[in-house]
Amino acid sequence: MTNIIETFDNTTQEILKSLELTQKEFWNISRTTAEFMYNLIVDGNIQSVIEVGTSNGYSGIWLGKALKKTGGKLTTIEFYDKRLDIAKENFEKCQVADIITTKKGDAATILEHLPDNYKVDFAFVDANKRQYVDFFRLIDPHLIPGGYIACDNVISHAAKVQTFLEAIENNPDYENVVLPLPAGLSLGKKLNKNM
Repeated sequence: MTNIIETFDNTTQEILKSLELTQKEFWNISRTTAEFMYNLIVDGNIQSVIEVGTSNGYSGIWLGKALKKTGGKLTTIEFYDKRLDIAKENFEKCQVADIITTKKGDAATILEHLPDNYKVDFAFVDANKRQYVDFFRLIDPHLIPGGYIACDNVISHAAKVQTFLEAIENNPDYENVVLPLPAGLSLGKKLNKNM
């Protein structure tokens, strides 16, 4: 059986493997979590993704590679200049920069000012854990029915994300499951009320 990473070009494989060595320093997701989201995007033919927390671009490369298969686009938000500069360089080298829009600044402020008609099929949140509940409320109006919001570190940082988990689990518009992937991934699906 071929690993997904082995289907990528050599440069992408090398960059992803080198970024995995600094996973803790840059708070990157695990490869298992990345592969799960890659498959979800490809299998679901997801077109529009927003990411909160770019870091060095590890997750963005995986999301970008999946979106290359579906013909989709990624918007990613990062607060720190240095991290975003590294990510942009990695996106270029991995040939996903053409479908990625990077936004620098405070994620809550950027999300708050998204145009009303901005819609996404999938949102991935991996930033300030205490703000997850705010990110959820700000992303919700832009997430299409049937779309997903995935949030990392919900097991490893359970106390910090408790208000978010309560908010999504008590929201009648969502079905949410916490997957026992490394660090824990919350996967919420927005229900289509017209079905």
